[in-house]
Amino acid sequence: MKKTHINSIVILSLVLSFSACATWTKTQKGAVVGTATGGTMGAIIGQATGNTALGAIIGASIGGTTGAIIGNKMDKQAEEIKKTVPDANVERVGEGIVVEFNSNVLFGFDKSGLSNDAKQNLDKLVLVLNSYSDTDIELQGHTDSKGSTGYNQDLSLKRAYAVSEYLTERGILRNRVNTKGFGETVPKYENETADGRTKNRRVEFLITANEKMKADAEREAAK
Repeated sequence: MKKTHINSIVILSLVLSFSACATWTKTQKGAVVGTATGGTMGAIIGQATGNTALGAIIGASIGGTTGAIIGNKMDKQAEEIKKTVPDANVERVGEGIVVEFNSNVLFGFDKSGLSNDAKQNLDKLVLVLNSYSDTDIELQGHTDSKGSTGYNQDLSLKRAYAVSEYLTERGILRNRVNTKGFGETVPKYENETADGRTKNRRVEFLITANEKMKADAEREAAK
């Protein structure tokens, strides 16, 4: 019981550090998270908060001065994505970036094929992603709660894969991209409303430092 209580406090503290500390810069958040977390803690937070993107980025964090340096680079990339891709929802989280497109931007209802508008938006994003090549990209597909669990799981994977294939066709190295499907299991918005369901039919891009960026940041921090 005591261990569970301590873990709950740790998780709550980490979640609050992202959601409640409005006065912190994103770089400051990147400096403190990684030293207190890892992949396991990130997964726990993702599950506890219903935010897989948050959990995955926390799990990949380094923290300390190195994390602050990475966070500064991510600040610049996030601002460039916001300017270049106005139809995307861009959020800085710790040492990474979450770029969210809902189905209205990428897909038709119940479809996994990319629309022409989707391709235009992804072309804009590719320009930025290729300018910051020292990053890894995880694509997370999600659906609303309509339909069967199995069908939605398959659809979320197809959507994430469709985006992945398009990115690689446009010059993003395949080894930078990883795809996951979560189906209806992790709603970010209310499924009880039409607007909420539309937003839950989404693909999220998780942009994190690759090994080269981490090594460069470590060398810079050691100076």
